[in-house]
Amino acid sequence: MAKNKIAYVCSQCGNDSPKWIGKCPICGEWNTYVEEIISKNVSGQALQTLTNYDSLKSKPLLLKDIETNDEIRMDMKDQELNRVLGGGLVPGSLVLIGGEPGIGKSTLVLQTVLKLNNYKILYVSGEESAKQLKLRAERLGSHNNTCFIVCETNLEQIFTHINNIQPDMIVVDSIQTIYTEKIESSPGSIAQVRESSALILKFAKETNTPVLLIGHINKEGNIAGPKVLEHIVDTVLQFEGDQHYMYRILRNIKNRFGSTSELGIYEMCQSGLREVNNPSELLLTQNHEGLSGVAIAAAIEGIRPFLIETQALVSTAAYGTPQRSATGFDIRRMNMLLAVLEKRVGFKLGQKDVFLNIAGGLRVNDPAMDLAIISAILSSSLDIAIEREVGMCGEVGLSGEIRPVNRIEQRIQEAEKLGFRKILIPHNNLKRFDINKLDIKIIAVRKVEEAFKELFG
Repeated sequence: MAKNKIAYVCSQCGNDSPKWIGKCPICGEWNTYVEEIISKNVSGQALQTLTNYDSLKSKPLLLKDIETNDEIRMDMKDQELNRVLGGGLVPGSLVLIGGEPGIGKSTLVLQTVLKLNNYKILYVSGEESAKQLKLRAERLGSHNNTCFIVCETNLEQIFTHINNIQPDMIVVDSIQTIYTEKIESSPGSIAQVRESSALILKFAKETNTPVLLIGHINKEGNIAGPKVLEHIVDTVLQFEGDQHYMYRILRNIKNRFGSTSELGIYEMCQSGLREVNNPSELLLTQNHEGLSGVAIAAAIEGIRPFLIETQALVSTAAYGTPQRSATGFDIRRMNMLLAVLEKRVGFKLGQKDVFLNIAGGLRVNDPAMDLAIISAILSSSLDIAIEREVGMCGEVGLSGEIRPVNRIEQRIQEAEKLGFRKILIPHNNLKRFDINKLDIKIIAVRKVEEAFKELFG
């Protein structure tokens, strides 16, 4: 007979313990252990070893005997989503989309499935009613005659609907609201999310049906629930952005069927999310002529080059202690660049407030942004504007040298396409391509001082 067992499970890493402890010995987090009720079958019989080898469903195969074919992907009718997924949705894959509340996860998924008129889709909603989804679909202006909506949170009932409809694709919104009767705990608990996602994964692999899971995130910005949820799925997408800005970024954290360096950019409108095919034009202010503290950087996210406007403000510290603030950029790297400016170039910024902002609400991690960051800071400190049609890219080292960056040709071509006349690049990047075929003027610099001399004279 079944006997209930109480265990304490870490909500961060999934480690279990027979008693509550304050600090997890595996991941080192504090106060993450929660009580879970686990059903365990108690039996005195030991597991019997199978003697009939032919009865096994899976057998070992030599690596050379395994046949491989190109994955046939489903076109999602969305260029940005197809790019992030690696070319489309792979049948039988399990995709997890996470993001903050109200960022647009459900809107993105709903407007995508409404475009797929050639596939039968089952949309399982555990948070919204059918009328709410109907109103959202009307607001998006899309119609689909092959999309079924069911408001259900019981996993066994959901599988019954799946067997009756036989859909080509399934959407679950959200995985934290789904529960199975096999586990005696509330929906959203560690055990429920782990067991429900494992059963959905088994169904997706056995029937070759793709499943899109929408997941909540916690206050730290991670997917809520056990860490095993991110391990068992094939793809993890992070939908992020500031609710006060119109832009949304779809990042690829994990992808078993493609690159993890891709990202998609959307613009939030009243009629839904609009794909941004050329983000460079939208991320640049139309007119910053004569404004100091603005520099244009040629950055790359994934394989996409685009130009980003970096803004800096340097002012005298009003309260004695200087402030350092960065929006969309690593504050520790900014402090390192300020130290390089003071030590190697000789600009005293120790008693000044420095504020840095990446226009458009984006967050970038490209090291090639360094040259634009220090140029914008120095432009604001000297109150001298940088020419509007000058772009730049380059990584700044601790000794003040400008280090080479990757994919320099794509960065230069993007600046040339948008009408820039000059671009500053690291000198060592000149060895990799021919500059004679370009219309834009290439200025190669070795040190920070050379770049400042070209910008400010």
